Amino acid sequence: MISKQRIGQVLRGLAVVIAPVSLAHAGSFSVNPVRVTLSATQAVAAVTVQNVGTEPTVVQLETSSWSQHDGVDVLAPTTEVLATPPILTIQPGASRVVRVGLRRPPDARQELTYRLFLREVPPPEPISQGLRVALLVSMPIFVVPPRLPAPVVHWRALRTQDGRIRVQATNTGASHIQLGQLDVALSADGAKLSSRNMSEYLLPDNSREWTVDAKSVPAAGTLLSIYDQADTGKVRSEVKLEDDAGASKPTTPPTASR
Repeated sequence: MISKQRIGQVLRGLAVVIAPVSLAHAGSFSVNPVRVTLSATQAVAAVTVQNVGTEPTVVQLETSSWSQHDGVDVLAPTTEVLATPPILTIQPGASRVVRVGLRRPPDARQELTYRLFLREVPPPEPISQGLRVALLVSMPIFVVPPRLPAPVVHWRALRTQDGRIRVQATNTGASHIQLGQLDVALSADGAKLSSRNMSEYLLPDNSREWTVDAKSVPAAGTLLSIYDQADTGKVRSEVKLEDDAGASKPTTPPTASR
C-alpha cells in the first residue's frame, strides 16, 4: 500500500518522484496515455507501461478516489475503479498493458475523479554503489457523464500587503479544468504585470489560489485581465483588483469568459 505521507508528495497532474541522491541505480518506466477517461460507453481503458531502463523493473498499481478541499488534494482507497494486473514485472525495453476498469455507473450529473498510482518496487538486494531510485507516477482518471457539463471558472485578484498579487480561481461547474500558463495584465493597455508557468487541476466545486510577483502592482480598483492556457482552450477574464485584507471568497463571483 502507498502511505498517505508518500501520496502527499505526489505532484498534481502527471508526477514523478525521484529520491535526491548523487549516485543512483534504477529501473525507469514511462506511461501512455498520461490520463484516463472512462464513461458508460467506455468502461475500460488501456495504459501502456514501458521499461525504458536497463534493468528489469517491478511496478505496483493502486487506485484512489480523488477530491479537493480548499485546493488541497484528498485521496482515499477505492474499489470503484480497478487496475489490473495489480503488480507487473517488465524487462528492459519491453512494455506491458494495464487495464483500468470502472466498477460503478457514472454519475449522471457530474464528473467523477480518481487517481492511478504506479510505484516501482525496488529489489530486495542492496546495490553496493549508491542508492536505488524508486519512481512513483500519479495519473488522473476521469469518469464522465453522458453529457459532460463544462467547467465554469471565476477569477479574483487581490493586492497583497507585501506588494504582490494573489490570484484565486473557483470552479463552480461539474467537471475539472487543467490550468496552465497564467498571465496577469492591465486591461487598459494590455501591459503584462506578471506570469506563472504551472499545470494545475481544479476539480468541480473547488477553489485554488496562487501568489505572483509583479514589477509594480496598481491600485485597488484597477481593471485587470487574467489569461490562462487551459486544457479547454485559452481563458480570459476581467476582474477588478481588490485589497487583500483577509477577505473571504465572494458570494457572487465576478463574471468570467472562456
